[in-house]
Amino acid sequence: MDRSPPGFRHRKLPTKVRTRISGHPSHLFEDTSGNVDVPTFEPGYEGPSSGFGLARPGILSDPMMSNLAMAYGSSLASQGKDIVDKNIDRFIPVSRLKYYFAVDTVYVGKKLGLLVFPYMHQNWEVQYQQDTPVAPRVEVNAPDLYIPAMAFITYLLVAGFALGTQSRFSPEVLGMLASTALIWLVIEVLAILLSLYLVTVNTDLTTIDLVAFAGYKYVGMIAGVVAGLIFGRTGYYIALGWCCISVVVFMIRTLRLKILSEAAAEGVLVRGTRNQLRVYLTMAIAAVQPFFMYWLTYHLVR
Repeated sequence: MDRSPPGFRHRKLPTKVRTRISGHPSHLFEDTSGNVDVPTFEPGYEGPSSGFGLARPGILSDPMMSNLAMAYGSSLASQGKDIVDKNIDRFIPVSRLKYYFAVDTVYVGKKLGLLVFPYMHQNWEVQYQQDTPVAPRVEVNAPDLYIPAMAFITYLLVAGFALGTQSRFSPEVLGMLASTALIWLVIEVLAILLSLYLVTVNTDLTTIDLVAFAGYKYVGMIAGVVAGLIFGRTGYYIALGWCCISVVVFMIRTLRLKILSEAAAEGVLVRGTRNQLRVYLTMAIAAVQPFFMYWLTYHLVR
């Protein structure tokens, strides 16, 4: 019984080939590929279905399914973006960084004068207390990142110029100087954070605030190196000494309002072991600034 699919038409082999195959076993392995029974399709035959639906239109060709897929993908993308933003803002408050760079020319001039001559300034308290950081251009006592960032870059430029005048400049030396200054800054901030945690100080100081306060020292370092280039070692020591004292006064008067917020707000001296530790911590943070200022600049002036 012929079980070939409908539409197939068989072509018979030649008589000689059929005789050889049936009557002579020695010719069983003779090449007869040119005379095999080849199925042919008649005109109009579509062939058997593959069973996988390839001939049917795809799911995404449906406009409704395509719109649903796009909406679902957009929803997943927005949820992923929200999760990433929340986790990043948890460790690095990127959304608040714009406040630390909201400065103008007037603020920069006042802040630089306050860093070099802090003795005549009376009110050190930030007047605008809000949930978000205060824009420095409206409050000179607010910390900023513009001056520390620009001072760090200027310090590297001045250091490169000083090394060049002594025929000691090379990209490797300048890179090592930048890495050293950055590593010491990170170590200082981490040490302050650890100290605040151990002393259990309830303060509104953030990591960015500490980076800003620790970066103000570069202003005095620039002044010391420039004075050393112009007036030699004597000018370096005089300018750096003045700037070190100014930075110590600035740090004490600024941080005492943050670390000793309760006692400073009431204007009285609160006695106790914990408050003494807070006072010592404030003094230590201020006292370590001259050490870093000298350590990072003494080898630049000869």
